[in-house]
Amino acid sequence: MLLGSHSGLAQERKVGSFLKPTKVSAADKKFINDLEYKTFRWFWDTANSKTGLVPDRAPLPKGAASIASVGFGLTAYGIGVERGYITRNEAVERTLKTLKFIESLPQNDRPMGSAGYKGFYYHFLDQETGLRVADWSELSSVDTALFMSGVLFSQSFYTRNDAREKEIRQIADRLYRRIDWNWMSVNHPFLSMGWTPPNHYLSNDWKGYNEGLIIYLLAMGSPTNAVPQNTWKTWTDSYAHQWGEFQGYKFLNFAPLFGHQYSESWIDFRGIQDDFSRAHNTDYFQNSRAAVYAQRAYAMANPGDWKDYGANIWGLTACDGPGDEKQSYNGKMRHYMSYSARGAGLDYISDDGTLAPTAAGGSIAFAPEIVIPALREMHQKYGDRIYNQYGFLDSFNPSFQKDGHYWVANQQLGIDQGPILLMIENWRNGFVWKVMKKNKYVRSGLMRAGFQGGWLSHKR
Repeated sequence: MLLGSHSGLAQERKVGSFLKPTKVSAADKKFINDLEYKTFRWFWDTANSKTGLVPDRAPLPKGAASIASVGFGLTAYGIGVERGYITRNEAVERTLKTLKFIESLPQNDRPMGSAGYKGFYYHFLDQETGLRVADWSELSSVDTALFMSGVLFSQSFYTRNDAREKEIRQIADRLYRRIDWNWMSVNHPFLSMGWTPPNHYLSNDWKGYNEGLIIYLLAMGSPTNAVPQNTWKTWTDSYAHQWGEFQGYKFLNFAPLFGHQYSESWIDFRGIQDDFSRAHNTDYFQNSRAAVYAQRAYAMANPGDWKDYGANIWGLTACDGPGDEKQSYNGKMRHYMSYSARGAGLDYISDDGTLAPTAAGGSIAFAPEIVIPALREMHQKYGDRIYNQYGFLDSFNPSFQKDGHYWVANQQLGIDQGPILLMIENWRNGFVWKVMKKNKYVRSGLMRAGFQGGWLSHKR
């Protein structure tokens, strides 16, 4: 059993209990089935019928597509086949259309008129043309990595000896191989968060523990432009200030839960360890499990005195918010935010009373015994105001009043819907993880980064 000093977690339920099935009632199963199906439908229904591009958020007429949302969408289609929501033929058709369109898009360093450069893609693309939507949209290393996670999932899922599935595998290979990861490493060995034309790298690099796990792993596994092998150690050395205790749990902190969810939506870190996790007697899965428990404990303590926070009403992550406004709640003037990376951890606390169901839902594989009750209670307590034909709306704030009601977002976001869908399926049967374990590039990236043990010890 891999343990850090998780004293608080041990009091509630021993770490390592992910190996034991969680007892789920018939009502729980019915609700999770409904949530998974509706969340899948968001990807299936909102993707552009001509290009396959998936919107950043919907409903939003003529809104931009998000290349990260496309990665989640490509994975969603495989889940749709696994669950029987769509046929394999439908998934193949949608996946091939999407990949062929994206591969056909121009890549160059001009300010406008391309979809990307050096194999990377702009964060936001026009849904109809696939080109950079505006000059504020950056060439994004993380959004490209999330897209490529869906591409590599497709490569390893569509394995039949059939012309269309073979073409999916070939396009996926070309898309991955053409990414020049070293070009994005302007401050060697760290990868930059992004770039804008004509030749400007963003000021921040990927340092410290965060969703950068998936970026560095894909950069390590490249057969054409892999970053040097010592890159992983240099990156993990930058974790030091994030290891520590928060709300009675000792773990590698990253305040918003999306930082724990994105990489692990595709990669099964259970029982595999790099040098850092070996030295701290944990693994990244157990670390994320502790982070989820710590956030729940924060909500139960409720130091900000926000409305409704408790054992089953919790969840801070990047999400929409009421807006940059001030309003009195409980006798105090409060400052509220619009879209923001809300979170609670040793690294920082950013909390304006806005809760995001994806914070809990995307953590279901880590800690189903506390996530399922949270999702059920949010649904029962707030009902159709936060839950519609596509599952949970992005976020809500019981403390912020508008037009005589508490505030609720009016859209779903692809990067928040994605973790809910993928992690429900991983909780069920490890489906996405199992597919990704077959991918030679993912396996190579993990092994070059120094991961050992667990499923990596088994031959494919």
